[in-house]
Amino acid sequence: MNTLAALTDPGEAPSPLGQLLNEENTTRYLQSVGLAHGVVADAVRSADRPSTGARPEEVAALVDAVDLDRPVDLRTSLAELERIYLKDAVWFHHPGYAMHLNCPVALPALAAEAVIAGVNTSMDTWDQSGGATMIERRLIRWTAGLIGWESGADGVFTSGGTQSNLQAMLLARGRALAAQARLDPDAAALPMPERLLGLRIYTSADSHFSIANAADLLGLGRAAVVAIPTGEDRRLDPAALEARLRADRRRGLRPMAVVATAGTTDFGAIDPLPRMARAAREHGAWFHVDAAYGGGLLASSRLAPLLEGIEGADSVTLDFHKTWFQPVACSAIVVRRAADLDLIRHHSDYLNPASVSDAESPNQVHKSLQTTRRFDALKLWTTLRVLGREGIGELVEGVVDLAREAERVLTERGDMALRAPVQLSTLVFQYRPEGIDADEAGRLVAETRRRVLARGEANVASTTVDGVPHLKLTLLNPAMTQGGVSRILDLVADAGRAALSARRADVRDAGAHNPADHLITTEA
Repeated sequence: MNTLAALTDPGEAPSPLGQLLNEENTTRYLQSVGLAHGVVADAVRSADRPSTGARPEEVAALVDAVDLDRPVDLRTSLAELERIYLKDAVWFHHPGYAMHLNCPVALPALAAEAVIAGVNTSMDTWDQSGGATMIERRLIRWTAGLIGWESGADGVFTSGGTQSNLQAMLLARGRALAAQARLDPDAAALPMPERLLGLRIYTSADSHFSIANAADLLGLGRAAVVAIPTGEDRRLDPAALEARLRADRRRGLRPMAVVATAGTTDFGAIDPLPRMARAAREHGAWFHVDAAYGGGLLASSRLAPLLEGIEGADSVTLDFHKTWFQPVACSAIVVRRAADLDLIRHHSDYLNPASVSDAESPNQVHKSLQTTRRFDALKLWTTLRVLGREGIGELVEGVVDLAREAERVLTERGDMALRAPVQLSTLVFQYRPEGIDADEAGRLVAETRRRVLARGEANVASTTVDGVPHLKLTLLNPAMTQGGVSRILDLVADAGRAALSARRADVRDAGAHNPADHLITTEA
């Protein structure tokens, strides 16, 4: 069924004012949104593969051909979007999608998106948000309770894990500088670059790149981030962390933060949280847990114990648009002590003057790195009201259980090699039939993946582990079955065989040439 053809067209408005939402245009609003939702429903219904394998230059040509200076009616615009966007969109709900940390999204959250966009609340101040502020604050307290903080916690929703991690490092820097000023009051008068000398951030070698980026943005530089090696299970080695902290303290360096990852991007590894928390406390460092990926385990009573020790953190990053099945963007940073947010508190007379109390005007702007901010908390709120925590937890358990079964299937094959044990819902592996080693298998990865993506039937990722390329499956679709995973592995094997055959043919062709043909001689 073509919904675009069936739904009522709002038609052309008499003026640009007719395209704005107000009391006179609610009928046009319903028609417009109905058309858009219908187009998406049709696209989802007809998506028989996760992507089409379209090349960038093909899509760019379609987009560049649009005349942005010539307005059209909404129906025409949406039909155009079908051609230049939806036709070649990547569909995360499709069982062939196993590439990045993208999830299918909960229907209650999509309903909330319509409310968010229609009302267009801005979350910076109470006088722009009303009840939205209270919903966000309630969700922060609820999340803090899952972490294990009974009271006194606070936080704010953010655009994603990168912003949440940046804010955590900003808070860590603020506490380190405040401690410095208490010990040496004259230090506060020094230029910031001098005050930052010697500050260090300690994190896993597999931690998210946003930690190093944060160090850059905060003036410490990437060299201030100390990468601690991991074990065979890709979890941070706590003994190596403790030894490095002691050695750096003896050198006069100052531990600013210890960052644990609860669910690394590639391996889903959960660092040893309790021991890292103790090490951070011993050396006076801020302890941050980046649970952007693994935070969804908190929704499952069965899986939450995997995050034991998270309650020892000073701050936690959570991405609800990963293992909580929310549309992007929906993330948060939560801090154990609300007073720590005072490290970034700021006031402006036109938004949140210092003379106005929180009781009088409960503003959120001084807690956030953003000013204007969407009411993204409503998506999680609506999902919880419909599914409940247990419902979300059941979805998380589904993808974790699927990955563990996929691990068994992959290791039983004779043509695949798993790089490390499965911990959450990712599998890092190589197509490695008998007779080739890891390095040769690594040389097949790029071509294997290109062949898989070109078919459009499955989307797989790639990464590099200790300098050697690997393939990766990221399983975040609770509707995917083990049969679907096996189908993807079969496609990888087909592409890998073709890549290996092509590579060997290239080697034979290269060997057939006479090396003397490439020398400058009198005959040449």
